[in-house]
Amino acid sequence: MFAEKLTLTPSAIAPADLDALRAEGLSDEDLLTATQVIAFFNYINRVADALGVPTSHNGRASRARFKFVRLSKRPRSGILDY
Repeated sequence: MFAEKLTLTPSAIAPADLDALRAEGLSDEDLLTATQVIAFFNYINRVADALGVPTSHNGRASRARFKFVRLSKRPRSGILDY
């Protein structure tokens, strides 16, 4: 529930959400670690989506199929011009 809320509506996270996890036995360090891991996966998924990284049949990015060369051959959009 916390991971879903952090992913879909991060601004809705409230002290009560953290208190509920503490009541289940998580320490502040556990909460920090969990939040960082969840946020990292959200970040990576958004980057992969933005760059058009193909996904495998199970929804995970397939590194073997992704070629950075593909990006350099795309027409430039103005957003990622370099």
